[in-house]
Amino acid sequence: MPTSAIATLAPVAGLDVTLTDGVLSVTINRPDSLNSLTVPVITGIADALERAADDPEVRVVRVGGAGRGFSSGAGISAADVSDGGGVPPDEIISEINRLVRAIVALPRPVVAVVQGPAAGVGVSVALACDIVLASENAFFMLAFTKIGLMPDGGASALVAAAIGRIRAMQMALLPERLPAADALAWGLVTAVYPAGHFDAEVDAVIARLLAGPAAAFAKTKLAINAATLSELDAALQREFDGQSVLLKSHDFVEGAVAFQERRPARFTDR
Repeated sequence: MPTSAIATLAPVAGLDVTLTDGVLSVTINRPDSLNSLTVPVITGIADALERAADDPEVRVVRVGGAGRGFSSGAGISAADVSDGGGVPPDEIISEINRLVRAIVALPRPVVAVVQGPAAGVGVSVALACDIVLASENAFFMLAFTKIGLMPDGGASALVAAAIGRIRAMQMALLPERLPAADALAWGLVTAVYPAGHFDAEVDAVIARLLAGPAAAFAKTKLAINAATLSELDAALQREFDGQSVLLKSHDFVEGAVAFQERRPARFTDR
């Protein structure tokens, strides 16, 4: 019997990938930083999902985070992208975009398991999934503009597709925590469950998907995404172009420092 392509993936620090009984579990395991996304972790998730697309043993994908958070977003500081910082901005954004495209293109149901905070590109990753299950303790926040950046990871398309332009603008321009109950009312998530029953409810949803018609699911996902996310590729390119500039800006440096110092940022770029 051939070995699953998932089994040959190279291990990545801060990322757990397992395939059990048809369920590919992809878990960001960096709980000390609320599962912030490093470039190796982003690349590792994308690699796993791209392989899963052609792996008949994978029937459902579960994406989540270890500990009390889903993902606090990209773990990038101003130093990372300054001269000599070591991580080219274009590389960061390209890998994020690759990850989001892999989720959307995957011909299997992808379930986001959001047991706690989802912020920044963590929101993008969750909304790229097909089913978004949230604990009552979860919240969602597009915090990009607080540090002089713009939403990325397809958020400009994914959030607007889920909740409409006005609410997407609210999340992006007036960033605040959106509690799970409000996220459900807005249409940002599929369901919200009590924290004490969350794991059992997630397992029940995944069991339903495992028992469903894989071929019909694949064609349904393709059709719905084509109808609702036709702008995704263009949005990813616009975000790439804009974020590449903003990551090198004075406002980003000021925003990142102000965040670390817990003070209001003094933005000056125009």
